[in-house]
Amino acid sequence: MQYQRMLFLLTVALFFATSALADKTILAGGCFWCMESDFEKLAGVTEVVSGFTGGTLPDPTYTGNHDGHYEAVEITYDPNKVNYQQLLDHYWVNIDPFDDGGQFCDRGHSYLAAIFVANESERKLAEASKQQVVAMFPKQKVVTPILNASTFYPIKGEESYHQDFYKTNPIRYNGYRWSCGRDKRLKAIWGDKAKH
Repeated sequence: MQYQRMLFLLTVALFFATSALADKTILAGGCFWCMESDFEKLAGVTEVVSGFTGGTLPDPTYTGNHDGHYEAVEITYDPNKVNYQQLLDHYWVNIDPFDDGGQFCDRGHSYLAAIFVANESERKLAEASKQQVVAMFPKQKVVTPILNASTFYPIKGEESYHQDFYKTNPIRYNGYRWSCGRDKRLKAIWGDKAKH
């Protein structure tokens, strides 16, 4: 009986230790459909959720009020398979870091790109990665900010169709992505480093 109890406790402890291995980060890069698609393809990423962050308005909605918020994704990842630096590397080549009016065909504050950091370690890595991009493009101004993480509001309720949109509506999603010029612009900036 004692042995079974110890085995049970060990199993529970292992479950929670494994669950604790998952880390999260929040990134904004324009349309959250595209960000979700781009990051779910990255090995080690276990979940990407579309939503809003960065503003002060509680419970923002897509069709209602989301003033001051960014369209963003919350990325859950296994740090044993992909680290924060690799997420940043993937992030940069999937955005236009020079656009201060939105991203690609989507214009306005909610479509701006931004990195949301949860602690000083993430801030240091994010700042260093930004400086690498600045060094790569000395004649252009990198405008993507690094901001403190704040409450993330997942898309929910009647607007839940935005989650996994690229999977549930592939024709509409691919048509939007192509007509928005996202991949063409990414290729123009990043060349073969562009991931899509």
